[in-house]
Amino acid sequence: MLRLPKFSYHRPASGAEAVRIVAAHGGEARYVAGGTDLYPNMKRRVQRPGHVVALSRCQDLRGMRGEARSGVTIGAMTTLSAIEHDPRLRAEYPGFVHAASVVSTPLLRNMGTIGGNLLLDTRCNYYDQSHEWRESIDFCKKCDGSTCWVAPSSPRCWAVQSSDTVPLLCAIDASVTLLGADGERRVPLRALYRDDGIDFVQKRHEELLTALHLPATNGWRASYRKLRRRGSFDFPVLGVGACLSMDGDRVAELDVRIGGAGSWPIPAQKTVEMLRGAVLRFDDAASDELIRAAAQEAYKPTRAMDNTDLDAHWRKKMAPVFVARAIRDCLPGAPPRRDVLG
Repeated sequence: MLRLPKFSYHRPASGAEAVRIVAAHGGEARYVAGGTDLYPNMKRRVQRPGHVVALSRCQDLRGMRGEARSGVTIGAMTTLSAIEHDPRLRAEYPGFVHAASVVSTPLLRNMGTIGGNLLLDTRCNYYDQSHEWRESIDFCKKCDGSTCWVAPSSPRCWAVQSSDTVPLLCAIDASVTLLGADGERRVPLRALYRDDGIDFVQKRHEELLTALHLPATNGWRASYRKLRRRGSFDFPVLGVGACLSMDGDRVAELDVRIGGAGSWPIPAQKTVEMLRGAVLRFDDAASDELIRAAAQEAYKPTRAMDNTDLDAHWRKKMAPVFVARAIRDCLPGAPPRRDVLG
């Protein structure tokens, strides 16, 4: 049985108090929300904070406010299951709700929070193992070692961004509020993540993610497609978020982000460029052909490597397939998503 190491446990009553505690203890302190990511990492000794700052009493980090026509704000401590079952979000932000609903299992969604999912630690077959396993082959660059065992000659870590909500939320241009010792700042999610398996978010250590801001629903549609071995529980080995705005039959705006295949939500920029301004219709042969051709441009930037489940080459080949499916989901006339599989 893997056991937690010893640590000091703090239960602040507000986000501001939590920030003060982490700022006082520096790198020795970590925030914990639902604990579905941090505590397993602590048991494996890949994270070893001396101080754990629990956010469960911080009522200012809970709840939802706003409306679809102006945007909705969701507290970072709102659970994924609360998002999944909220009738207003299901009606107004169905793509986001679908992404939240395919995270892990119902039991873990009851514990896991949207703030925790946005800051989910990057994953890797060589990192997410017990201390003894990692010690037996030597430690990796992300924890205690100097070599990335996925790409030993690489100067960087290739651990994978595996959040289900991040690709979709980046595609719709959501933003977050970060609270630090010097006050609050609002950051677009597209600017929060960086392409680095270790230093994967651009925020200061003491900063606390307090809220997620969904943009106004002004006619855009969004979809999330997930590839995994099993129909539940598994992390994505490929996750595609797409957001599409139409001007009649013509594409006005499009954004596509690829998760589970790199250290950040990879923008499918060439796919977007090919389709922006194009005429697309649902269930139309010419449109389907154009979407397939544009989606093929997502093959090259997809950096599937041998650091998660399933064959890396096959995952890379599936990226254009899932990009095309996600874009078609967003076309006017496309039926609503009801499945949990890609």
